[in-house]
Amino acid sequence: MLNELRSLNEECGVFGIWGADNVNYLTYLGLHSLQHRGQEGAGIVTNDNGKLLGYRNLGLLSQVFSNKNNLYSLTGTSAIGHVRYSTAGENKIENVQPLLFDFTNEQFALAHNGNLTNSITLKKELEESGHIFKSSSDSEVLMHLIKLSKKDKLTDRVKEALNQIQGGFAYLLLTKDALIVALDSNGFRPLSIGQLENGSYVVASETCALDAVNAKFVRDVLPGELITINDDGINIDHWTKKVKPAFCSMEFVYFARADSNLLGINVHSARKRMGSNLAMEHPVDGDIVVGVPNSSLSAASGYAEKSKLPYEMGLIKNQYMGREFIQPTQELREKSVRQKLAAVKGVVEGKRVILVDDSIVRGTTCAYIVRMLRNAGASEVHLRIASPQFKYPCFFGIDIQKKSELIASHKTNEEMRKMFDADSLEFLSEDGLVDAIGINNDGLLPDSGLDLSYFNGQYPAYLYDYAENES
Repeated sequence: MLNELRSLNEECGVFGIWGADNVNYLTYLGLHSLQHRGQEGAGIVTNDNGKLLGYRNLGLLSQVFSNKNNLYSLTGTSAIGHVRYSTAGENKIENVQPLLFDFTNEQFALAHNGNLTNSITLKKELEESGHIFKSSSDSEVLMHLIKLSKKDKLTDRVKEALNQIQGGFAYLLLTKDALIVALDSNGFRPLSIGQLENGSYVVASETCALDAVNAKFVRDVLPGELITINDDGINIDHWTKKVKPAFCSMEFVYFARADSNLLGINVHSARKRMGSNLAMEHPVDGDIVVGVPNSSLSAASGYAEKSKLPYEMGLIKNQYMGREFIQPTQELREKSVRQKLAAVKGVVEGKRVILVDDSIVRGTTCAYIVRMLRNAGASEVHLRIASPQFKYPCFFGIDIQKKSELIASHKTNEEMRKMFDADSLEFLSEDGLVDAIGINNDGLLPDSGLDLSYFNGQYPAYLYDYAENES
């Protein structure tokens, strides 16, 4: 939750459906359940008898479609949708997705979750050869590469294009004939496929979106896969066989909704195990355990259960305050925290509080939250963080791309503890995190298949030079 206050933001959420009635409404429902992944813009494109229809705008999904006619006009039997957080490209309507392309002989719509690390180079090369971009988003690069390909079949053109890009990505591509799904070679971002009772297929960033439309989970999209869904059913292919599973560990720590299942693992359960492991690694004498709402509540309950201490609601979140209130200065950030969070004096007064949070990134509001608890009468405040120290930037779509922004990269635990005025401060170990998540397959990191680069700086090989230049 401190993530929300310090402006750590996710990438985006994508949703797609093929062959169903009321796809505009179903897509809206799916996107609504993915709203936590992006709040800056939203859009839907439908396929109505081969004609692609779209509407997109800035704002929350409910704001974008506050005029219901904008939703009702999107008729058809297939659709893709997108909720956006601007990881690459400015927050302007031209960058809101799905991007809809009208060519002389065909239409395409594209929705993208993630970030391309070689997009600047590719975009420059494309522009020098005469290509004109409609947006400043890196997502548009793929469509230009597809159009540039001379292959006969669309899937072959998509494969050729995907082999030219690098980074973390989950793509949905809608045409008059098919819904095409692609995941990067590391499987960095989550993407799942479900099926409605009538046999229609649904694709979504998280399984909570499948649940929202009453779709039965079928399978996760795997690294390097290229999946085509059309009236004939589903065809599973690969755009590359050179894969190294490296699923984003922060999806489990913070990004994903607690009721989602990622790679077959329930997010709430994984977070609860993080809290349990944290309690075993760093016990402390306390009276109550308090979680920072909302993403830390699962870890806090795990810590309390393992410690055999009461789990209390010592902090209350104002559920009606969105992330648009995140402010650029420390003074304004603290005012936002005051509006967003409140300490429950009757719970924390006179108590030794163990405060559990999911992660610390910039740490800009930690001191304020500790002070809030002390002002409410807490006799001690012990900070316990249910993930390792966040020391290295992410280049796959999170808005942290400079090492200097990360407090743990240049401060010791003791220095941070003093800054936050906490009585103690401890973090979960990498081994404790991997054990809690429970993924165990051959991947980028030995015996895990998890990407832990936020914590140890071990990036995929192609990213090392990029990371060195950007950091």
